Amino acid sequence: MSIATQSRKLGGLARVLLNEGLLSHDEADAIQSLATTQKIPFISQLIQSHKLSAAKIAEVAANAFGFPLFDLNALNADYLPAKGIDAKLMLNSRVMALRSRGNTLFIAISDPTNLNTLDDVQFQSGMTLSPVVVEDDKLSLWINKLVAASDSSMQSLSTGDDDFGLDDVSIGEAKEAETQTLEIDDAPIVKYLNKLLLDAINLGASDIHFEPYEKYYRVRYRVDGILREVAQPPLAIKDKLASRIKVISSLDISEKRIPQDGRLKLVLSKTRSIDFRVSTLPTTWGEKIVMRILDPASATLGIEALGYEPAQKEALLNAVSRPYGLVLVTGPTGSGKTVSLYTCLNILNNPGVNISTAEDPAEIPLAGINQVNVNDKQGLTFAAALKSFLRQDPDIIMIGEIRDLETADMAIKAASTGHMVLSTLHTNDAPSTLTRLLNMGVAPFNIASAVSLITAQRLARRLCKNCKVPIDVPKEALLSVGFTEADLDGSWQLYGPKEGGCEMCNNGYKGRVGIYQVMPITDAISRIIMKNGTAHDIADQAKLEGVKDLRQSGLLKVKQGLTSISEVEACTNE
Repeated sequence: MSIATQSRKLGGLARVLLNEGLLSHDEADAIQSLATTQKIPFISQLIQSHKLSAAKIAEVAANAFGFPLFDLNALNADYLPAKGIDAKLMLNSRVMALRSRGNTLFIAISDPTNLNTLDDVQFQSGMTLSPVVVEDDKLSLWINKLVAASDSSMQSLSTGDDDFGLDDVSIGEAKEAETQTLEIDDAPIVKYLNKLLLDAINLGASDIHFEPYEKYYRVRYRVDGILREVAQPPLAIKDKLASRIKVISSLDISEKRIPQDGRLKLVLSKTRSIDFRVSTLPTTWGEKIVMRILDPASATLGIEALGYEPAQKEALLNAVSRPYGLVLVTGPTGSGKTVSLYTCLNILNNPGVNISTAEDPAEIPLAGINQVNVNDKQGLTFAAALKSFLRQDPDIIMIGEIRDLETADMAIKAASTGHMVLSTLHTNDAPSTLTRLLNMGVAPFNIASAVSLITAQRLARRLCKNCKVPIDVPKEALLSVGFTEADLDGSWQLYGPKEGGCEMCNNGYKGRVGIYQVMPITDAISRIIMKNGTAHDIADQAKLEGVKDLRQSGLLKVKQGLTSISEVEACTNE
């Protein structure tokens, strides 16, 4: 077998050394196998085996690939670029930044055949790379030194000695803020915040809370609807952390007396980015900041992933597919109303329709949809936006929330004149939504003629698939929560969370599942509305027509093994 044939089985650097006659095939294969077993780079294992020195390997690699050879002993740390490479990427990819010139970043590598490393560094830095070959053992020492320096600088955050330049940003000068952002990109406070944001995304958190108190400072994530503390940074960094968040959210960092709202985007890869909605609130001990995580991927999950039962899904799709009518989604804050609306819009979004939305603010950007942020201070209210939409030849309109009679009247007018209108209300269930509109002052005949469907919803924590455990509950207890005698036929198993959970979940729960009450407005319900019937009258009629209330829908999820009885009771407390 020729050397060329043998080398095809080996990695990049091993093939180079084999072709140069510095290693036999058996030696290269053995070292490569050992490196794979011990999960270390081939070049590190090669040096440990004493087959070749780091200097010799660097010389051969530089000659083979035509890259410059550099001795790191001659490197002056004072001239390292301010915007280097992330510590984690340095450790994983064994690469460090040497110098930057214009849009070119000179990087030190010991194995030029590792193309994935070069791609990762180029993507993170956004610069053109110019590799320089160095000795692997010296590169390891430098990387460890830089990472250690990064870790120790985090410890100095509480001293207040480091000046990150955040307090020097001029009031209201956005360009100055951008300049300061660039200057502090390598500061430990920036790396710490980035880690908090990435950890929140990886955990599936919906919100991040930064909360200052008299004696301590804490960070909490809302995961699956429950707040959990994840860190207690030094109290002395609260102002620096708040200033950093304000800078990247385009807020006024000098204004600490009034609440502010902002937005920022975190780019995770070439194909995925996450938006954050930022809210600041002055408290007794400093500014509390809450960041809502807005993942555009949630709008493209598909209606099947939301948890609608087949009959509920069919009723909802039939309603939104009509050429006109008003579809209302109701529930408390954090119950998933926005995701449901965006899922419907995503279904309806095609080149043949004109869709406009008025939101406060627009949470998830969708291509092909005209999204407007309302601004009450400037006079751009929901009602004003809706009036403008009607002059824009719309087919489908989405209103973030119906808050007053003017908006409700405009929505009903639009639904009655050939437009599909989607909106939300804060009510407890579907029947009470109709009486809420009556209490606002909307005429009964307008409600009966315009509203086509109402869906109420809640989000319950989903039992972890890996560790949920079967449990036994007395029949009397099951009947008391809403199960019927017919339900207790022994054909299904009741599950609950495992105490403490597992490594895949949070105390036995992972993710959330939707619980819905989907109520089409039938002729019988319309007649009750016209007669000024109560929410109880409407609920009784809906029950006769087979509409499951929230408790019944939740218990169905219990029978399916998706959630627990305690979760359903908490979400549908009657």
